[in-house]
Amino acid sequence: MTRTLIEGAHVATVDARDTEYDGGHVLIEGTRILATGPGSAPAALREGATVIDGRGHLLTPGLVNTHHHLYQWLTRGFAQDSILFDWLVALYPAWSRIDADLVRDGAAGALATLAKSGCTTVSDHHYVFPQGGGDIVGGLIEAAGGIGLRLDVARGSMDLGSSQGGLPPDFAVESLDGALAGSQWAVETYNDASFDSMVRIAVAPCSPFSVTSDLLREAATLARGLGVRLHTHGSETAEEEAFCLERFGQKPTDYLEGLGWLGDDVWMAHCVHLDDDSIARFAATGTGVAHCPSSNGRLAAGIAPIPELLRAGVPVGLGVDGAASNESGQLGTELRNSLLVNRLRSGADQLSGRQALRMATYGGAQVLGRTAEIGSIEVGKLADLALWRIDGVEHAGIADPVAALTLGGLPTLTRLFVNGEVVVHEGHLARASEPDIARGVAAASSALAARL
Repeated sequence: MTRTLIEGAHVATVDARDTEYDGGHVLIEGTRILATGPGSAPAALREGATVIDGRGHLLTPGLVNTHHHLYQWLTRGFAQDSILFDWLVALYPAWSRIDADLVRDGAAGALATLAKSGCTTVSDHHYVFPQGGGDIVGGLIEAAGGIGLRLDVARGSMDLGSSQGGLPPDFAVESLDGALAGSQWAVETYNDASFDSMVRIAVAPCSPFSVTSDLLREAATLARGLGVRLHTHGSETAEEEAFCLERFGQKPTDYLEGLGWLGDDVWMAHCVHLDDDSIARFAATGTGVAHCPSSNGRLAAGIAPIPELLRAGVPVGLGVDGAASNESGQLGTELRNSLLVNRLRSGADQLSGRQALRMATYGGAQVLGRTAEIGSIEVGKLADLALWRIDGVEHAGIADPVAALTLGGLPTLTRLFVNGEVVVHEGHLARASEPDIARGVAAASSALAARL
C-alpha cells in the first residue's frame, strides 16, 4: 500500500483531548491513518513514504457537511429577499422539473465547491422526485464519485401537497406508498455499511409542512427495519412552529417525538426555534442537529441556540444547506459564520473557534453516525484530511493557526485527502476538470430554465 507522510504542520487532531502538535506528523497508509505525533516522524515510519512538507500549514480532519441540497446549485440567485415559505413557493416550480441528468451536473458544481472548501463527506437531503425523472440518487452518487467525495444521500420525500394543506404544489409530491418504496429501493440498491464506505443512504421525509404524519411514522419504521439513519428539517422557522400548532396542536419537537422521530439514529436540520424543554429531549435521546448558519441568515430564519445545545450534550454538526439559500456553497466558511452569528446571540465567550472546528469535523461524524471512521485524526481512522496553507499573505504571522481557519478568510487547500487519495491539489480539483464542470452547470441551469 502507498504511504504518505505529512510533516511539519500544526496538527489539530480533534480527538477526545483536543490534542494538537505544533510541527507534528501524520502518516497515511492506504486508506487509513497509520501514525500521528509530535515532531518529525521516526525513521521507521519514513521508509517508502512520499513526504509532504507541511511547514506553514494547518492540518485538520476533513470537514463533514451534515445537510445540503445539491440539486439547488442550478437555482442560485432566485427569491433573494424571501423568507423560507415564500422562497419555497417561488422555487418549487423549477425544482419539480429536474431529472437525473440535471441533478448530476448541478451536483458536480456543488460538490466541487465543497471539496475546494475542505469538505470530505457530504450529506445531501434530496426530496424532489418528479415522475419520469430517472435515477436521481444514482446521479448524485455518480457526481460525488467523479470528484472523490464521501456521500451520504438522505433519500427525501414529500406527500403533503397544497390541496391537503401542505406547502408544495401537488405536482411536486409523491404518494405515501411511492415515497416509501423509493426510499427502500435507494437503501437496498446503494447503501454501503462498510467501514470505508463512500456511499450511505438515510431515509429523510422533508419536513412537517410537506409530509403527512403517516409518512413520517412509516418512514421511521422503515429506516429502523433497514438499519439506516433518519433525517428531516425541524424547527427551522417561526412559521413552521405556527403551522404545527395550527394543524397538529403541537410544537414541532412534540409532534415529531410522537411519531418516533427522536433518537440517536436521527438528525434534524436547522433547529433554530428549540425551547429549553426541546433541547433537553434532544440531549436525552441523542438526537443530532445540523447547524446551517448562512442559510438561516439568508432566509431570516433566526439563530439556532448552538451554545445551549452543546452544553446539553446534543451532537451538533455544520451544514451548508442548499445553494439556493447559501450561494457560497462552501462548508469551510461555515466555521467562521457559526462563530460570528452565535456570538451575536449568546456572547463572545460562549462559542470558541475550536468548538466550531469540532462541530465541522467530529460533530459532523457524530451526527452521521460515523465517529469510528472519520471526524478526527487518530490511528486506524480513515485518511480524510485537509491541509490548509497559512503562511501566505492572508494568514502569515497569525498567533493561533486554528484561528486562521475559524476566524480568518478561508485558507487555500494544499491537499485534501479522502480515503488517502488526493482530491484537491494546490486549491484545484485533482480528479475532475473544473472548466468541464462549470460548462455542465451552465448548460444544466439553462436547460432547467427552459422547462419553466
